[in-house]
Amino acid sequence: MSYVIAIILVLLSGLFSGLTLGLMSLDKQELLRKIALGDKAARKVYEVRKNGNLLLCTLLLGNVAVNSTLAIFLGGIASGVVAGIFATALIVVFGEIIPQASVSRYALQVGSRTAWLVKFFIFIFFPFCFPLAWALDRMLGDEMPNIYSKGELMKIVEEHEGSKESDVDQDEYRIVRGALSFSDKRVEDVMTPRTVIFALEEDMVLNQSILKRIREEGFTRIPIYAGTIDNLCGVLYVKDLIGKRSGAKVGSVCRSSGLLKVNENDGLDDVLNLMLQTKSHLGFVIDDFGGTSGIISLEDIIEEVFDVEIMDETDRVEDMRKLARGRRVKF
Repeated sequence: MSYVIAIILVLLSGLFSGLTLGLMSLDKQELLRKIALGDKAARKVYEVRKNGNLLLCTLLLGNVAVNSTLAIFLGGIASGVVAGIFATALIVVFGEIIPQASVSRYALQVGSRTAWLVKFFIFIFFPFCFPLAWALDRMLGDEMPNIYSKGELMKIVEEHEGSKESDVDQDEYRIVRGALSFSDKRVEDVMTPRTVIFALEEDMVLNQSILKRIREEGFTRIPIYAGTIDNLCGVLYVKDLIGKRSGAKVGSVCRSSGLLKVNENDGLDDVLNLMLQTKSHLGFVIDDFGGTSGIISLEDIIEEVFDVEIMDETDRVEDMRKLARGRRVKF
């Protein structure tokens, strides 16, 4: 009978010890997210985890009470140094190390199955634990939730993408990575620099040579300037050339209203919102001195969000920006 009682006390010691580490390691916000997704185990655990200080006091008080009782009980069975060493080894190995190592790995599963027992101990120790828990709540305040930085979120998604147990695939990881890093990028990071812009002067005549050049470049929208590239004044839509006679001036065909001008230091998220509001697909990038730094398209921004090259139905080359930057254009 004595050995049965000793085994029960060791099991209770291990239960209190394991649940202390396991349940307290569960973040309340994470449990709420799981509950919102329909996790029944998380709902059971949250009922005892929501008042963290009361749970902590209950488990620690139970652990101390059981360990003290076990030490006294073993001392009654056997006395001397041997009994002390045996009691210590029993408590440390089977009452602390093994339970904590096991429960910490399966905290949610173990917690959901023992939630009813934890509620029972909370009820038993409530007169002793509630005043202390109340004082801790007043002194320490509410528990701080785990808030992840964008870098940490990207690392989490990357780890999930590489895990066989996760349903996050490579495409989803790529999109999340692009979306999270999107607001940190500036216009100058993705724009086509002025040195490689293909643009036309407004007084140029649309002869066969110019039309051939336009076809070879493969762009659907072409910036138009007056005098110098620093004076951008319009956009030529290649589709507007359909039905136009050869010999017309570029300025008579281009569109000059509603031109969007942005600074090279503007954030991509701000420029995207501006493009959506103004229904613009192309923006002229201006430096701090009013000169032209380059151009940026809605396509450039969307490519950064999805981390993929997008082709228009009229594009002949997958990455027009890469193509443009590989050439040196003469104006």
